Amino acid sequence: MRVSLIALLSAVFLAVAGCETTTTSPTPQAAPKQSTVTRLSVSQANARLAPIKARMEPIAERECRARTEGMNCDFLIQVYKDPNAPPNAFQSLTKAGRPTITFTSALISEVRNNDELAFVMGHEAAHHMMGHIGRSQNDAMAGAVIVGILAAAAGADASVIDAAMDVGATVGSRAYSKNYELEADRLGTVITHKSGYNPIRGVEYFNRIPDPGNQFLGTHPPNSQRIAVVKKTAAGL
Repeated sequence: MRVSLIALLSAVFLAVAGCETTTTSPTPQAAPKQSTVTRLSVSQANARLAPIKARMEPIAERECRARTEGMNCDFLIQVYKDPNAPPNAFQSLTKAGRPTITFTSALISEVRNNDELAFVMGHEAAHHMMGHIGRSQNDAMAGAVIVGILAAAAGADASVIDAAMDVGATVGSRAYSKNYELEADRLGTVITHKSGYNPIRGVEYFNRIPDPGNQFLGTHPPNSQRIAVVKKTAAGL
């Protein structure tokens, strides 16, 4: 029984190891191998982001206050300090709990218009409003506990139980990750629209980035599914 448990955990671990980083992680995603886009400096990226930030930040904060209760809605929108970081945008929280939306210079360099940049900003703001960081942490904790209990019941020793709980936490954190991305796409569409930008035009960005496909325990749904969700949501606005 112990052997079968370890084999199962090993298989799950290998499946997880090949998946992407989530947008709510402070670790940027891997960059495409080749790019013909001219990379902006951090100062240039800040200048490019500034007008969209000025227009969207008050709208996002208003939506946050209207949709949540007791949540910190004072967004900090910034450019990642490392100019060589690969294309990514992610939502995080400071130690004080302030919601932060961070763009890398590479992503800002790649967008073709303000609508694309606005949609990404709306998507990341939506992650915070929907509490996805906390929900992912709870998912990870539940996964760790469940797999840890199974390992203990199978007679595993302490080291195997610890390893099992680590894998369970990873699996748990990804169990609903695709749903969270689609939720953020829906609400992000609304935020983008209310800020005066075109989410249909904005989501065209997904046509130019690598498609994660429908991976088992992947962090992101297929790009086509995300585009369809945005179009359906926008049609109802």
